[in-house]
Amino acid sequence: MRCRFCFATFQDVRQTVLPKGHLPREEALQLVKLLAARFQKLTFAGGEPLLCPWLPELVRAAKGQGATTMLVTNGSRLTHERLSLFEGALDWVTLSIDSPFPETHVALGRAVQGKAIDAGDYLNIANLIRDAGIRFKVNTVVTSLNAHEDQTEFLRRLMPERWKLLRVLPVDGQNSGKVEPLLCSDEAFLGFVARHQCLATEGVTLVPEDNEDMRGSYAMVDPAGRFFDNAEGRHRYSEPILHRGIDAAWSQVHFSMPRFERRGGNYDFGGAR
Repeated sequence: MRCRFCFATFQDVRQTVLPKGHLPREEALQLVKLLAARFQKLTFAGGEPLLCPWLPELVRAAKGQGATTMLVTNGSRLTHERLSLFEGALDWVTLSIDSPFPETHVALGRAVQGKAIDAGDYLNIANLIRDAGIRFKVNTVVTSLNAHEDQTEFLRRLMPERWKLLRVLPVDGQNSGKVEPLLCSDEAFLGFVARHQCLATEGVTLVPEDNEDMRGSYAMVDPAGRFFDNAEGRHRYSEPILHRGIDAAWSQVHFSMPRFERRGGNYDFGGAR
């Protein structure tokens, strides 16, 4: 997929430090083990992480160190067979879904060769996740193309434990030049959140994240194995963790614990049910 709003394209990484776009398998495994020994939860995101052929090994390495594991996926490659590769090692799956309407997804670029996943297929994927005993979450990026939508009935049918509502975030050097027509006003974002607040009484925990909530409140690692932050509106990278050491590399980026707690990052994310 080629989501127009994506704030983690890492074209700068491919152009400078990592032409292949990812670490070799052995280095990736080593890095995951280091991170899982220091962080309680590891989230495997992308791009689309299921494109990585050794992703199940990475998730198992994290779980072997005692970390809670989460996969954030667009769902296009999530089948029963693929999910079975993570059996006993994957605690959460987050589906990135911005709309129940395929035409909205096509306009946003959340489509494969112009074809979007339809609402029925998303419901089937959600059931697949739950049937595997894995906790289920949804991420939605709120933009000018979907801020007016009422997704209440769709989310009632999906019934994730958590629904994260992310206001589209401009990041210089990542989505600049593409994201500007998708930016939405304060009123539009807050209206989207308010329109769906009723779901909070029906078992879905709503987690709205405005732009300021998202900046500097995530511990993130890029495809080259470096910590990075977006606190100043663009990516700032540490030296490679495997070369510099985890503590020294962490000291080179900005992370705000108060902002992390304010956005609800500290929740009951314990293992699969």
